[in-house]
Amino acid sequence: MDAFRRRQEILEILKQSSQPVSAGAIAARFHVSRQVIVGDIALLRAANEKISATPRGYILGDESADPREIRHTIACRHGTERLAQELYTIVDNGCGLIDVIVEHPVYGQISGQLHIFSRYDADSFLEKLSRDNASPLCDLTDGVHLHTVFCRSEEDYRRVLKLLGEQGILFSRS
Repeated sequence: MDAFRRRQEILEILKQSSQPVSAGAIAARFHVSRQVIVGDIALLRAANEKISATPRGYILGDESADPREIRHTIACRHGTERLAQELYTIVDNGCGLIDVIVEHPVYGQISGQLHIFSRYDADSFLEKLSRDNASPLCDLTDGVHLHTVFCRSEEDYRRVLKLLGEQGILFSRS
């Protein structure tokens, strides 16, 4: 199979998947290396395909997102030791984390795709951080960071804000 056709099939795999698909899984399907798939994804992005990399794999952008979803940006501040608490509070109360955003003094805004919607997703993310001995982005900014969250209802959103505030995780300048 030529590279062009492989990239078209990668797009089809991502279109048909409701979950992130890892580069390793795609590579196994096409009998190529993971690095070949990473290169294919880079070329697809350069061709304006809306592909996001998450901790669990690639997904297509959310142009087809349900318009009934409620999205908000929240500001949080905590150290690495409270990361699990933040993630669990959000997903256990009906919301999901789309991304994390920090403001770096040199690079400006840096964001990472999370797509964490359950404890399973949160645990997978935390395990990957640990396994790879990686630091979360909030370590770059003394714990201050933003999340785009989506919620099924405004009630879920208000409950998450209340709990994060009570836990001292919701950022405020006071």
